[in-house]
Amino acid sequence: MSKETIVRRLRPSLSHRFQCLHQPTQFAHSFSLGPMLCAQGAPRDVTHDYEKRITQLDSSIPRLEWYPRLPAVAKISQIQKNSLEKRYESLQPDETNEEQEIAAIGRITSIRTAGSKLVFLDIETSGSVQAVVQLSHLVKSDPDLDVPRFKSFAKLARVGDVYMVRGHAHRTARGELSVLASHLPKLLAPSLHQVPAVLEDASTRAAQPHVDMLVNPVAVQTLRVRHHVERTLTDFLDDRGFTKVTTPILCASAGGAVARPFETVATELAHETLQLRIAPELWLKRLIIGGFKRVYELGPAFRNEGVDATHNPEFQICEFYQAYATLGDLMTMTEELLRGMDAAIKKACSSEKLSAIPACKVDLTSPKFKRVEFLPALAEKIGHSLPDLDSSTATSDIVALFENNSLPIPASPTLPRLLDALAGHYLEPASNESPLFIIHHPACMSPLAKHFICETTGQTVSARAELFVQGREFANMYEEENSPFVQEEKFAQQRALRGESAGVAGGDLEAMTGDEGYVRALEWGLPPTGGWGCGVERLVMLFAGRDRIADVLPFGHLRNVVALGTADRLVGKNTKEEVCG
Repeated sequence: MSKETIVRRLRPSLSHRFQCLHQPTQFAHSFSLGPMLCAQGAPRDVTHDYEKRITQLDSSIPRLEWYPRLPAVAKISQIQKNSLEKRYESLQPDETNEEQEIAAIGRITSIRTAGSKLVFLDIETSGSVQAVVQLSHLVKSDPDLDVPRFKSFAKLARVGDVYMVRGHAHRTARGELSVLASHLPKLLAPSLHQVPAVLEDASTRAAQPHVDMLVNPVAVQTLRVRHHVERTLTDFLDDRGFTKVTTPILCASAGGAVARPFETVATELAHETLQLRIAPELWLKRLIIGGFKRVYELGPAFRNEGVDATHNPEFQICEFYQAYATLGDLMTMTEELLRGMDAAIKKACSSEKLSAIPACKVDLTSPKFKRVEFLPALAEKIGHSLPDLDSSTATSDIVALFENNSLPIPASPTLPRLLDALAGHYLEPASNESPLFIIHHPACMSPLAKHFICETTGQTVSARAELFVQGREFANMYEEENSPFVQEEKFAQQRALRGESAGVAGGDLEAMTGDEGYVRALEWGLPPTGGWGCGVERLVMLFAGRDRIADVLPFGHLRNVVALGTADRLVGKNTKEEVCG
């Protein structure tokens, strides 16, 4: 590639940044001018406290020194709460370990003064570490330190600032392990705003999630629960011989689920519309065809649908595929996974002191979750068997059932949607009492699953199961359709549901479009395979005790994320609808 090509492809914005990097004095001059405008010319939400803080810092420290590089001090060990307690547990009250200098580095969460020459700081270092800053001890290493300079530090430091405190491990007379400062604490990053003691307003919490995390422990602890959920998932699969893979997010046609995709255009393929994946399923099954026996992926998926308490257009999904696994195998693995995850989260909450996380209200210790068959259970609820779902009148027959039972008819009332609504009304509520597998859905509801004739009802059903807990779907699993001929026919049926084959307006736009490339791949032989998928956020909601998906996402749902990048959100003008939508 020629030098001219490289220069031509450099984005203008990036080129501008490279130019700026060669002008450090210009940066320094701009910084010294004080607060200007936010991005895109939006005025900063300047408060009186903010202006006072700027003035206070300016009078004490040159502005270019507010954000120094972390000092590289030889032979100093950065200490955290756990390591401090383990390493120096033998220290007695009023005893100091002078052998090893240590440093507590983190954000101040509390400041207490005892006269004019003694300050106690609580530093957040994966747990709160107390720093004792005593003038009489500091002058031993810095004889030039005087009272005015010490008082200036005590007046300047405040909750929210990031400081480094160098010193030695010390146990106070009251028995608390601390860091006894041997040098005046060094400011690493000031907080220019007063950290509130309480933050409860939903609008403000959504507008400033970083502040919410500083004030409300549950916000950070929920994300730690998410970490343990994802780690338990990957450990569970790794221990069983699965290979973690990454599959494309951008593709020509998004398949693998019944959902409406996002569309975009790439500069390299300007004349083609691309879609963001709605599920990694078809890619993962190609890998099984290619010779893998067990694969999984944990990554993002995108569905162009609404935002509510349990749905967000962008979410994390975990899917795994195992050759020669049956539906029974998949349900057993699901039970084992949730039991193990429950134990892992309880252990983490105890060892990490996640006090803001409530105990899981669902009993997941049962070795076998309750199972109900879709059609027999539905027939029992409505008092009679369902009509032949393979007949040409099946849709109108089910609509009549809705009318006779005074049930609201869903939008785009295709047969799969009608049956799904019946399950939501009659079957899923049983999961409020205990985890519930709904199995053997009608074949029309599962175009990627193998099907068979139900011995009880004589209906065509799929080798599929869904796990519901407290009325919410948590996992979907089935034996994969591996016949290219049957799969092609099922894709054709899905296109008919969309109204594409006949050009009908108002079809179900969330029905699958089909993937001819995947059908061609099936011609090479997909072994009998079991597939499983779940939304990670649902699991986090369950184990963190949160009712809204926005509460388990670091920056909330899509409306919040978009609003965070707008001028209105910067000045706090978001509406309740944007926050709670």
